[in-house]
Amino acid sequence: MSYTIELKPAAVRDLRKLAKGLQKRIAARIDELADNPRSPGVEKLSGERHYYRLRVGNYRIVYEVKEDVPLVLVIRIGHRREIYQRMFR
Repeated sequence: MSYTIELKPAAVRDLRKLAKGLQKRIAARIDELADNPRSPGVEKLSGERHYYRLRVGNYRIVYEVKEDVPLVLVIRIGHRREIYQRMFR
């Protein structure tokens, strides 16, 4: 089953702030989520029902998987030292 990829406005802003090379790497990894949103290297965030994170170097992609409508909703993208603080304020 193929999932639709959707980015929240905050994730789009996060992505635009990054260097072009890093944007391409992250966009490629996001595109891979359409085939398998729970591939090896993906971890479920504790305490959050459907939130997962994917590592891309020192950056993290935090997203939600919705099974009823095959959708991967990218919530935030950011450096590992600050992504979780910004996300759960």
